[in-house]
Amino acid sequence: MRGLIGGQPLTVGAIFERMRTVNGDGEVVDARGRTTYRDLADRVLRLVTVLRDLGVRPGDRVASFANNSARHVELYYAVPLAGAVLHMVNIRLHDDQIVYVVGHAGDTVLIADDDLLDRLPELPGVKHVLGMDAVAALVDGAAPCDDLPVVDEEDPCGICYTSGTTGMPKGVVFSHRATYLHAMAACMADHLAIGHHDRVLPVVPLFHACGWGLPYIAPFTGADLVMCGGDTSPENLARTIERERVTWAAGVPTIWTNLLPLAQRGAFDFSSLKTIGIGGAATPAPLMEGWDALGVEILQIWGMTETAPVACTSRPRKRHAGLSAEERRVVRLKTGTIFAGLEARVVGEDGTPLPWDGVSVGELECRGPWVATGYYDDPGLGDRFHDGWLRTGDMAYMEPDGYFKIVDRSKDLVKSGGEWISSLDLEAAIMSHPLVREAAVVGVRSVKWDERPVAVVAPVDGVAPTLADLHEHLAGRVAKWWLPDDVVVVDEIPKTSVGKFDKKAIRASLANKELP
Repeated sequence: MRGLIGGQPLTVGAIFERMRTVNGDGEVVDARGRTTYRDLADRVLRLVTVLRDLGVRPGDRVASFANNSARHVELYYAVPLAGAVLHMVNIRLHDDQIVYVVGHAGDTVLIADDDLLDRLPELPGVKHVLGMDAVAALVDGAAPCDDLPVVDEEDPCGICYTSGTTGMPKGVVFSHRATYLHAMAACMADHLAIGHHDRVLPVVPLFHACGWGLPYIAPFTGADLVMCGGDTSPENLARTIERERVTWAAGVPTIWTNLLPLAQRGAFDFSSLKTIGIGGAATPAPLMEGWDALGVEILQIWGMTETAPVACTSRPRKRHAGLSAEERRVVRLKTGTIFAGLEARVVGEDGTPLPWDGVSVGELECRGPWVATGYYDDPGLGDRFHDGWLRTGDMAYMEPDGYFKIVDRSKDLVKSGGEWISSLDLEAAIMSHPLVREAAVVGVRSVKWDERPVAVVAPVDGVAPTLADLHEHLAGRVAKWWLPDDVVVVDEIPKTSVGKFDKKAIRASLANKELP
C-alpha cells in the first residue's frame, strides 16, 4: 500500500510560484528602488530566456559575483528555474581561490556587479562574463520564458564553497529538495519565525552560505527583502532600518557590535526592529545585553555551508519559563536546538555517542535532508561524512532535551597541561570588559604547559586593558587556570572572508612566540 497523497516535487520553482502568486504584493528593496515579488518574478522569467540565449542548459553552472541586491535575488531563482546551478562566488576570496572555485565548479557564465568586474582575475573556462547592467538591459528586451524545464527535486540548484576546511575551498551542492525543506523549516515559530508581516534585512552576504537561505525563506512566507548592497557601515544600516522599517535582520556579531552605539545614542529610529539573527560566531554577552535593553531580541543562529545552511536557533524551552531575564540570557547565549527535520548528537574520540547530560563534551555531528553527505568532486575530506552524519568540527555538550552548546572548534581549543580551555568562552568573558571591543583567544606554545591562552584584543576608542586589568576582570568569571598569559593589542582583529575571526592568521602572527 502507498499513501494516496500528491507527489509534486519540492523545488525552487515551487517557492517561486508562491512568491509570484500568493505573495506577489511583497517587495524587494535595494539602492535602485523597490519592486514587487510579482514584477520580480516577471524579470526572473525573462532572465531565464537570457540565460538560454547565452547557451545555458540544464545542469550547467552559472556564477554570480555580487553583493546583495534585487538583481542578485533574480539569479537565485532564474538559474535553478533554467535547470542550471547557481554558484555564489565569495567576492572576498583571493584571486587564486576565485580561479580555483570557478574552474572546479565548471562555471560557463559569470554575472557580476559592474563595480566588481575589475576585481575578477582571468577565468579561462568561462564563456561569458557580464555585468549586471548589461544583463538587465538584455532582460528588459527579452520575452518571459513559458516552457521551463522539468526538474527533479534531487537535481542540484546551487553550489557554495566553504573556506572552513584545510586547503582550497570545498564545494557543497544544494538540491532543490534540500532548499525547499530548509526554507519551510526555517520559518517555523521555534526557528527563525519569519512571516509575511516581516521586513527582512540580510546583512549576511548572499554569496556566503546561500545568504543563510533568506532569499528563499522570505519570499516563501511573503516577508519583504531589504538589500543594503556592499555598504554595511553602521550609518548606512541605521538609515536603511529607519527608512524601510526593518523588523528582522541577520549578520555576524561584528555588524551589530558596530551598530549598537548608534542605536544607544538614539540617532536613528530603530523602533521597528524586533529580531537580530546572529550567526558565524558566538554572540558576546554584552552585545546581547545592549540590544535587550533596547527591546531588540538577539537570536543566536548556528549552521554551516554543509548544513545548507541554517540548522539551529537558541530559543528557550518551556523548562526555562521561570528564569529571570539574566538567567534566560545565559540560555539564549547557548547554541540551541537543532531544527525540526534534522538530528544532532555529540560523539567521543572513538565515535561513540556521548550521553545528553549537559556535561560530556564531544564532537557535534548532524544529519538530515539538507545536510551535505560529501563535497563536490573532492574526496579528500571524505572522513568528515559517515553513515549520513556530518562531522562538524565543533565541540559541544548536549542537555537532556537536546539543547546544546558549542564550546569551541576542535582546532581552536587550547590544551594547557592536558586540560582543555574553550577559546569561545574565554573570548566572551574578555569581551564583557568595558574597554574591549573585540577579542580572540589562541593557544601559544608554552615551555611548561604545552599551550597557554593569549588574548588578542581590539580596544574601545584606543584604550586597552592591561593583562592585570583582564585578570582582575576575569576573576570569578572563568577558572583561574584559564587566565590568559599575555595580551596583544591590535587596531582590528583579522577576519576571514565571511567575517569570522581569522584564527589561522592570528596563530601565524604569533608563530614565533613562546611563553615561559
